[in-house]
Amino acid sequence: MARFTIPRDLYHGKDALDALKTLSGKKAIVVTGGGSMKRFGFLDKVTANLEEAGMEVKLFEGVEPDPSVETVMRGAAAMTEFQPDWIVAIGGGSPIDAAKAMWAFYEYPETTFADLCIPFNFPTLRTKAKFCAIPSTSGTATEVTAFSVITDYQKGVKYPLADFNITPDVAIVDPALAETMPKKLTAHTGMDAITHAIEAYVSTLNCDYTDPLALHAIKMICEYLIPSFGGDMQARERMHNAQCLAGMAFSNALLGIVHSMAHKTGAAYSGGHIVHGCANAMYLPKVIKFNSKNETAAKRYAEIAAFIGLEPTVDALINKINEMNKALEIPSCIKDYEGGIIDEAEFLEKLDTVAELAVGDACTGSNPRAITPSEMAKLLKCCYYDEEVDF
Repeated sequence: MARFTIPRDLYHGKDALDALKTLSGKKAIVVTGGGSMKRFGFLDKVTANLEEAGMEVKLFEGVEPDPSVETVMRGAAAMTEFQPDWIVAIGGGSPIDAAKAMWAFYEYPETTFADLCIPFNFPTLRTKAKFCAIPSTSGTATEVTAFSVITDYQKGVKYPLADFNITPDVAIVDPALAETMPKKLTAHTGMDAITHAIEAYVSTLNCDYTDPLALHAIKMICEYLIPSFGGDMQARERMHNAQCLAGMAFSNALLGIVHSMAHKTGAAYSGGHIVHGCANAMYLPKVIKFNSKNETAAKRYAEIAAFIGLEPTVDALINKINEMNKALEIPSCIKDYEGGIIDEAEFLEKLDTVAELAVGDACTGSNPRAITPSEMAKLLKCCYYDEEVDF
């Protein structure tokens, strides 16, 4: 038996934020990030709409990019004090992911982070609050997924939390928020979205319910991401929808080792973070080549290529991804990332540890080709140096 879970209600299109006026409750806590939602007036609009719905509103601001365990615990404490019956998260993937984890600790203060890191091990939620997610970026699709990524900076590890319990009750996909994305963020989040869709399509858990969503998302992203990057706001609206479709697909089909690698390299090096969407973009062509040694995966990659109008081959799809990366000003390898901030000696010193952690990541189990730690280390080296994958 399989399961397909998405939010109960999804509001999309112009003025979708007004759907907040229809929510029923007494108190809402609004979780947000570094201030862009306030600067552009969206936070005020969210607050006004919730108050019009008859709710008392409290703000929890300042969730950082790649949210930390510490931020999650502070947010949970604020919720415990305020006792909301709605949690509304607005912004990029970071505040929404953080709010999902806060939700668990609010409803179950005695739970531990170690408990939540076990895939599909969350306690039953909605005993105190429901959850509404409002994305401002077009990539993570966390507004419709059963996932959250939280960073333990003490250990230098990103933890992907996974449980259908944390799929939001309500998603509001309003294109006005996506119009505020800067150019580089548009590129990185867009490539995150196409990675979601491609990994979902070749996942060992793909099914008739996820395949159409993944394929349509890929086609839309190939058509609209580069114009969106160039400032075309109609294309940006379509991208906001496309990333959401990709999220519905991967939340139910799960992902693969592109994400395993991105999770475990993201916070591993002292030179700085490798931004998640950029990591996915750099790793995706190498992983497609690695996975294509699996006959079933190779067939499905070829199906993707054919669906978007390319020659039905694995190499045609790889070339398309490389062309998109180039157009989006994304480097081809870790060595060139942000002018070389990831030190080669440190990368090699940590290679075996990072490889082992990546193999153990929650996303590895649904990858179409099994991988060993030694193979993962070789693959990571190919991603560092932009070398050909021939194993």
